Amino acid sequence: MSGHSKWATTKHKKAVIDAKRAKSFAKLIKNIEVAARAGGADMAGNPGLELAVQKAKKTSVPIDNINRAIKRGAGLTGEVVDYTEIMYEARGPQGSAVLIECLTDNKNRAASEVRLAITRNGGSVADPGSVSYMFNRKGVVSLPKKDLTEDDLLMVVLDAGADEVKESGDNFEIHCDPSDLRAVVAALEEAGIEYETDEVEFISSMLVDLEADAARKFMKLVDALEELDDVQNVYSNADISADVFAQLEED
Repeated sequence: MSGHSKWATTKHKKAVIDAKRAKSFAKLIKNIEVAARAGGADMAGNPGLELAVQKAKKTSVPIDNINRAIKRGAGLTGEVVDYTEIMYEARGPQGSAVLIECLTDNKNRAASEVRLAITRNGGSVADPGSVSYMFNRKGVVSLPKKDLTEDDLLMVVLDAGADEVKESGDNFEIHCDPSDLRAVVAALEEAGIEYETDEVEFISSMLVDLEADAARKFMKLVDALEELDDVQNVYSNADISADVFAQLEED
């Protein structure tokens, strides 16, 4: 899950199971296909494709899979790739807000599966606009703290357009306007600072602290949504404290 802080880093540290890895690959491949369809197979003239390929390589997607996805998306294999982006809104436990970002070749299937996952896991489908107004689109770079301080990072990324640096468990998150994301990443690379992820996400400034029971239900809801093939990302304003997360791990 994206767009979040305290529990996400802990979750990422757990052993990565093959099913999750395959799901991640599928999402990255879909992004490559969409970018190639929109701007062609030539990365030199298609910055969106270049970025999608970079992300796939960073996540160790095999190069053969990447090349096939570029050809499929650009229509060089005779297959027609036509995905539609859809955003669904929902309410989770304790009034938490959830945004579900889909990329699908079948809107009816996506709508049906997302609705079912929400209602079966303690959530409720929200009217368009009733949740999304709480979120802003931001560029987010996540990196391990190591020996860095917030001030160290700010010195590097402030001139590149970074808005703020936040602590997120054992990581720092750098937030910026989406249009400044590439410049922020370039500043980190120039300074020799390694980062883990760079994404455009939906971030909420109004967080809801979840109690243990609500947090348990919330994570079940998010897991169910992320299992769906059409779901690319899940964002929320739910926040799970370290103490509550420790309780969940004891279950």
